[in-house]
Amino acid sequence: MLSKRSLSISSLLFAASMLVGLTNSAMAQSSSAAGQWCKGVNIVFMTGGDLGSGFADVVYNGAVQATADLGPTTSYVGSNWDVNKMITDFKTAEATHPDGIAIMGHPGDAAFKPLVDEAEKAGIIVTSQNTGLATLESAYKGAGFGYSGADLEPQGQSVGNEAISLFGLKSGDEVLVWGLLAQPGRGLRTKGVEEALTAAGVKVDDLEIDDATQKDVTAGIPTFTGFISGHPNVKAVITDHGDLTAALPKLLAAAGKKAGDIKAGGFDAEPPSIQGIKDGWIGFVNDQQEWLQGYMPVLNICLSKKFGFSGLHVDTGAGFITKDNVAMIAPLVQAKPEIR
Repeated sequence: MLSKRSLSISSLLFAASMLVGLTNSAMAQSSSAAGQWCKGVNIVFMTGGDLGSGFADVVYNGAVQATADLGPTTSYVGSNWDVNKMITDFKTAEATHPDGIAIMGHPGDAAFKPLVDEAEKAGIIVTSQNTGLATLESAYKGAGFGYSGADLEPQGQSVGNEAISLFGLKSGDEVLVWGLLAQPGRGLRTKGVEEALTAAGVKVDDLEIDDATQKDVTAGIPTFTGFISGHPNVKAVITDHGDLTAALPKLLAAAGKKAGDIKAGGFDAEPPSIQGIKDGWIGFVNDQQEWLQGYMPVLNICLSKKFGFSGLHVDTGAGFITKDNVAMIAPLVQAKPEIR
């Protein structure tokens, strides 16, 4: 998604089209219709959350657009952000023998390795989005394993520094970071946030998002309201979870706060978080351009299958959405997913 201090979608897609152009002569010989050079390729795409969860909708929209542009047959699987179900869903997808599988990397390298090893031996291209799998990417990059998403620890550090700057935080201030520090790989983003805040002398209260809240943010309301009532000096809240960030206005209201009483920020551009910025509840969100996390893995698999490209590694997590640029970005975020 378009965002301050980040490349626009159009720029990145233009770059992708130029990359494709490097093989235009081969494509011209193998494609019978312009833009549909990936016909006949079967892809299973993991959206992470189920449709209707906000973040997953935007990822899905990107994958749907790539499928429309390029022509593969793509099936979509939502795992309700459950890392165990992501593993089960991968096994199910592998059993159908697709040409490629695009996975969310949340379960981590260790959990995915035996499954990806098996899929690669069977000639299935695997690539990841949203959460990187550095070991597997290194092992199979030449076979098409890429990554579309943010570099998580630096992304987290940038969010911590943005909170310090935008909220005027100073040494001794107390900040709640509600994230996923305990998750391998995925927890690097929370770690980065806390590193930046701690380096500035900010007192960090780390709170882990439990499984129930990951699947349904309303389950976290008692946890949040209880924490806020027990910590009256909290100056700011940072949520390392797109759906929780989107729910910040409701969470703060449930805790008896008004917009601006506690500064709030987090990750990911979802429709409610966009509205929360407009209404003054949320100061900023880090936009990791999740639309590209849908588009680029489909392009990656098509290029690898058709032309032997190695895996593409695209860092999507550079920019921030604030009240200053939210009007420009809102239409891109609020587009409803077209079910395919």
